[in-house]
Amino acid sequence: MSSGFVTLSRQSGLLTEMQTIANNIANISTTGFRREGVIFSEYIKAGAVPDDSVSMAAARGRHLDLSQGTVSPTGGTFDLAIEGEGFFLVETGDGQRLTRAGSFLPGDTGDLMTPDGHLVLDEGGAPIFVPPDARSVSVATDGTISADGRPVSKIGVVLPGDTGDLTREGSTLFSTGSGVEPVEFPRVLQGFVEASNVNPVIEITRMIEVQRTYELGQALADREGKRLTSLIDTLTS
Repeated sequence: MSSGFVTLSRQSGLLTEMQTIANNIANISTTGFRREGVIFSEYIKAGAVPDDSVSMAAARGRHLDLSQGTVSPTGGTFDLAIEGEGFFLVETGDGQRLTRAGSFLPGDTGDLMTPDGHLVLDEGGAPIFVPPDARSVSVATDGTISADGRPVSKIGVVLPGDTGDLTREGSTLFSTGSGVEPVEFPRVLQGFVEASNVNPVIEITRMIEVQRTYELGQALADREGKRLTSLIDTLTS
């Protein structure tokens, strides 16, 4: 029965990877999306016979690709993109979260918000207020926001204490249990947004590879099932 468990563990991991690739492809056009990959590991279990063992695959690890996405101009006053490392800090109903999606807008009270209604935070973790009657709003490359030439706030650009601790929530939000620290010299671009860093050619190519590998594993499982059925029929006949 060992071959059946080995094949099942492999197929389960490939299914997880296929779902991850499909999610990457579905978010090719999502602003600030970060590609994700699956990390396979080997799990070795001792066999019934001394010096015998069974090796199975496990796909429990995740890899988040933090490489820069393409920065495209929009001309929007509150469209912001980070060039280089860092994340914007936002406040959600579940606490502070990190994001690279910089399509913001002012709320009715002047607070800067995401399209989902999350407050955008400054470098001190407080909501950013932009006077509703301001005739012009500019954002310097260091994140300083000025209304009619007067500085009013500085947008928070932070890094998690451990990038491996990032957990995706939805498409573009991330939580971290390791705390955050400010980026010393951030580079914020006003009137730009950062596109997804998913390469569609690479993802589709990988999807084809995973699909073919899964089909080979399924064929092996089918042959093994027939072998066991034949064995049982022989022993009981």
